Amino acid sequence: MSSPSKRREMDLMKLMMSDYKVEVVNDGMQEFFVDFNGPKDSLYQGGVWKIRVELPDAYPYKSPSIGFVNKIYHPNVDEMSGSVCLDVINQTWSPMFDLVNVFEVFLPQLLLYPNPSDPLNGEAASLMMQDKIAYELRVKEYCEKYAKQGAAGPPPEENSSDDELSDDEKSDSGDEAVVGKPDL
Repeated sequence: MSSPSKRREMDLMKLMMSDYKVEVVNDGMQEFFVDFNGPKDSLYQGGVWKIRVELPDAYPYKSPSIGFVNKIYHPNVDEMSGSVCLDVINQTWSPMFDLVNVFEVFLPQLLLYPNPSDPLNGEAASLMMQDKIAYELRVKEYCEKYAKQGAAGPPPEENSSDDELSDDEKSDSGDEAVVGKPDL
């Protein structure tokens, strides 16, 4: 078996080769952000969330730390911290899993099949169980407000350049305002 650092590098490269936008922090391989699209045919479809991933030194033997950066309304995601309550990441993680599994299987399953009986967001769990229509409206409202095109905002280091643009330039910039720096 290869060393944890080789596996970390291999898994990160595999994720980057997939259709995910990955933004590495400090040129390291232990902390990075991934743009995650809400699953098709779900309340979250059309939303894009920035997911913070931190890999422990013992990865893949120890699970990655996963958290939503922009707000999401979900019973199993803490609204304030973005931390995720997901058994496969928190308790039953196995070195057989990799980062692509997290973004192609685990997170989509979390959004498609919330578990209100094990909540991190008690309000969302309660609303889901008591008034499904109001819950679905709230999910869609959060999606629109925090996860639609441009809602996640540019990476923190690019915020200062926004101050130099006039209001006309900001509204005309379209996709270029959220594209960020090219992957190297």
